[in-house]
Amino acid sequence: MSAFVIVEIEIIDPIAYEEYKLYTPGSIAAYDGKFVVRGGSMESLEGDWNPQRIVVLEFPTVERAKEWWNSPEYAKAKGIRQRAAHTKMLVVEGFEG
Repeated sequence: MSAFVIVEIEIIDPIAYEEYKLYTPGSIAAYDGKFVVRGGSMESLEGDWNPQRIVVLEFPTVERAKEWWNSPEYAKAKGIRQRAAHTKMLVVEGFEG
């Protein structure tokens, strides 16, 4: 079953974050993942949620998403992101109905 990694990001160091964006795509692809949303324009439809940036990744399974997050391929990028931004990240199973 597909899985989605959903990330809310508040960038605190834009220069370092641009470096992070260079390293991430290759690491995601190495684990059969892809970007579904990568910081596109957004509009709040309900409530007071107004994030600065949203990213959504799709992986074939939750296990594969977790392998990516813990991978040596993502380690350098993850360290840069953790210094350059405040993030909230979760993985959720897709729906097959």
